[in-house]
Amino acid sequence: MNITYLLFFLCIVVCTLIITYWAARQSKTTNQFYIAAGSLTGTQNGMAIAGDYISAASFLGIVGTIAINGFDGFLYAIGFLVSYLIVLFFIAEPVHRLGKYSLGDVICARFPSYKMRGIMAVGALIISVFYMIPQLVAAGLLIRLLLDINYSASVLIIGLLMTIYVVFGGMFATSWVQIIKTVLLLSGTFLLALIVLSRFNWSIPSLIEQVTIGSPLGDQFSLPGHLFNNPLETLSLHLALILGTAGLPHILIRLFTVRNTVEVRRSLLTASWIIGAFYLIALILGLGAVALVGFEELVMLDPFGNLAAPLLAESLGGDFLMAFIAAIAFTTIVAVVAGLVISATTAFSHDIYYHIIKKGKTSEKQRVRAARWTAFFIGLLSTLLALGLRHMNVTFLVSLTFIVAASSNLPVLLFTIYWRRFNQTGAIAGMISGLTVSLLLLLLGPHIMNPDGGWIAVKPFIPLYNPGIIAIPAGFLGAYLGTKLSREKESTIPFSSFYFRAQTGIDLRRDQS
Repeated sequence: MNITYLLFFLCIVVCTLIITYWAARQSKTTNQFYIAAGSLTGTQNGMAIAGDYISAASFLGIVGTIAINGFDGFLYAIGFLVSYLIVLFFIAEPVHRLGKYSLGDVICARFPSYKMRGIMAVGALIISVFYMIPQLVAAGLLIRLLLDINYSASVLIIGLLMTIYVVFGGMFATSWVQIIKTVLLLSGTFLLALIVLSRFNWSIPSLIEQVTIGSPLGDQFSLPGHLFNNPLETLSLHLALILGTAGLPHILIRLFTVRNTVEVRRSLLTASWIIGAFYLIALILGLGAVALVGFEELVMLDPFGNLAAPLLAESLGGDFLMAFIAAIAFTTIVAVVAGLVISATTAFSHDIYYHIIKKGKTSEKQRVRAARWTAFFIGLLSTLLALGLRHMNVTFLVSLTFIVAASSNLPVLLFTIYWRRFNQTGAIAGMISGLTVSLLLLLLGPHIMNPDGGWIAVKPFIPLYNPGIIAIPAGFLGAYLGTKLSREKESTIPFSSFYFRAQTGIDLRRDQS
């Protein structure tokens, strides 16, 4: 075991546990536990959103994908970044004004029913758990590689940490872990990028020239087609990435942690700048990995290139810099997983337990206790699933979560906010059709059905690895047809007063009463 690596990991763990101890003293009520009492500033929340969004797939995966596949790897980054424009222009402010703790609150502001709230909660749970599993698997593999610890022990360590953060610290601890992760990530990767550029006398053309020499792609490195030969696959992937973010529960609930819509806008603008800067840095790191580490060594240790950033750090700064970058990767995983746990916890304890099971008749103390127990069981379930799937390739679950979010949550959110004729039947039909079609396409696609290493060794019925181009229209179509074909009357809440509240935050019915 490398002592340098171990010391960096212990430093990260101790610092985050100190934050959790402080946050536990602040999380006495449900308002504090779920949304940090709306006390974050826009800048702080923007940093937390960036920390929640830049996952291990973004940090480790994109650097490696750029190094191995060239231009196609950078396409991932573009899709991730553009997605925030959808959230900023169409979703963010209405969600903040209509909701309190969860997406169920937003939809039930127009269609108040236990059925609607339950379906929204189930969707949030599915998305959160699906996203959590590959993060935990990646964490286990990373710690096993760097610290030479058994995979199962590695996953248990991560699972225990994320559970402690959420159970005791709630949204306060989760937010500050994510903020610290963002600071470490930007500072560490920016330092690494500066060292890379300094090796080439700050000349981008010299760096690119060395890349074309070191990569087997040669002069074709900057051209598309090395990762996706099928243009439909590329379009489908980007459709999911761009639209999926606007439906991710763990991102959208962060809009409740600030005071007003001015801070909401500041949050998203801050997050967009941070994410944009990070992906530009990731591009330099990807180029630097090919130029300084070498394509053969990257592929030899990991055919997907997920260790490109740590290997680049090792070649530039030895064990110390590699330990620092590895610790950042570890913090990245912990921060994202903690955000997913708080999202799943809110969906179950607030929407299902408090509203559906208890019918809103519980004390504040009971609600907080239920939230903590929910966080514990969700952390335990996710850890057990990650342990059980250790021998399977679960990276496809990352793209699947974006597809599910874009095909189920997004249609319902947009139609609820902006379509007068939309009704509860359409909302339920949209959620069910989006979830069902997404999961069905997964089961019939090459991730599961594949003669070359798939879970089922048969030819897939659907050839697309990223079937968002089918699933997303299916979700919108289900919501549209459900509305048009139903005989349901307009909601008890008039659309005019609902829309006025979504755009201004003023509840006319409450003011009139």
